[in-house]
Amino acid sequence: MKTLYRFIIKSYIGPLVMTFFIVMFILLMQFLWKYIDDLVGKGLEWKVIAELLLYASSNLVPMALPLSTLLASLMTMGNLGENNELLAMKSAGISLPRILSPLIFITILISISAFFFSNNVLPYTNLKISTLLYSVKQQKPELAIKEGVFTTINDVYSIKIAEKNQKTSLMRRIMIYDHSKNEGNLVITSADSGYIKVSNDEKRLIATLYSGNTYEERLESATNKSGNRSYPSTSQKFQEQVIVFELQGKGLQKTDEELFKSSAQTMNLHQLDIVKDSLSKQYRSREKSFQHNLHYSVFQRNKNVNKQDSLHKKMFLLPEDSLFNKLPNLEKQRIIDVAITSARSTKSFISSTSDEFYSKGKYIARHKIEWNRKFSLSFACFVFFFIGAPLGAIIRKGGLGMPVVVSVFFFVLYYIITISGEKFARELIWQPAAGMWLSSFILLPLGAFLSYKATTDSVIMNSDFYTDFFKKISSNYKKLHGKFIGLKFTKSQVRLNK
Repeated sequence: MKTLYRFIIKSYIGPLVMTFFIVMFILLMQFLWKYIDDLVGKGLEWKVIAELLLYASSNLVPMALPLSTLLASLMTMGNLGENNELLAMKSAGISLPRILSPLIFITILISISAFFFSNNVLPYTNLKISTLLYSVKQQKPELAIKEGVFTTINDVYSIKIAEKNQKTSLMRRIMIYDHSKNEGNLVITSADSGYIKVSNDEKRLIATLYSGNTYEERLESATNKSGNRSYPSTSQKFQEQVIVFELQGKGLQKTDEELFKSSAQTMNLHQLDIVKDSLSKQYRSREKSFQHNLHYSVFQRNKNVNKQDSLHKKMFLLPEDSLFNKLPNLEKQRIIDVAITSARSTKSFISSTSDEFYSKGKYIARHKIEWNRKFSLSFACFVFFFIGAPLGAIIRKGGLGMPVVVSVFFFVLYYIITISGEKFARELIWQPAAGMWLSSFILLPLGAFLSYKATTDSVIMNSDFYTDFFKKISSNYKKLHGKFIGLKFTKSQVRLNK
């Protein structure tokens, strides 16, 4: 039996390693295609590109493991079935669960390793790749300036353009805000067109502007004789102006990692638990504060209400008609105006607080999603194994033909369900746990069904089975149709005889 287990494990390890690297290569190409616009033309050194690919590869491991497990198990069992080796094992009295037992043990080890990788290594790589990608996007800022979006240069200048000619690099309707004095938008330069390029030494960003104006406001205010304040400002019109922005050194300048450490993707389970508890306490505290303020604004606007003695009783003689109808018209109008103002302010307060609670809830849900993701991706390896191995035993086709088609189908199905569940969880439509575990809950029963069919030597994946099934249905239909025609003909004969 040990020799048999070694043979099965040897047959499984080879396809597992091969499919893992194939899947990693495909996912890495998809990553490069996604960020190709941010990488091309930046003059990056090969060390920076190698570091980026290393972190990206590490970031893709939790996604590649489930697909490689599915494909490897499908190929292994398909090869054993195609070469009649699986049939020989069953003929020797070895059941399918016993044949799969060493592969199940390896899959459990892979799932546990994937969890520890997601909990310990993945947060570090997420932090590194987020920092590196942000730094790369800041390299050669003129390439990062996009239409209709503010681009920050050295945290001092903000540049916005309306149009950009991709062939000539001519920019239209340029706005430049100068925040160098940390006093707000006091200096604004607008131009009809211009060019923004980096100098040859990559130390300066040169903006050549045409047909524009420069506006500058001053914080100092003077009081004239009439007592009115005046706020001096200057305006300069130009036909051509050159503005030089000093960049932060030559080459790639890495951003401080502290900027991204608050992201949920850069935390492990322990850190996520601490942040979740802290955010939940703040949410509950804000909820109680909102309830108290709402109760006070609606029911306790009169401060003297709380000062009255609750044991003191007063007798009121109310008229038969409504008290409101007994009031003068001016008093009625005043009460209506006060009521409308109070209702509007309360509605505005509830609406703004509701938006605040919604944003806080989404921020908490983001941490819960990352907490569940570390477990769900690891469990997906286990689920995909119990889909791939039984399918391979049923299909009995090895190689990269049919297994690849089936694996891609199930992986796309899993990916669509996972993305949909995560989106519902992010929008607070579902609980984060339900959204992240939805795909596993759907595919796990399918794996159990396929395992049962494979154990009982089912022929559900055999085309002859479905051909014979439809032939039986067709023949039964023809028989029933013939009996119906004969019965109808008999009834018509009886009517003619009568």
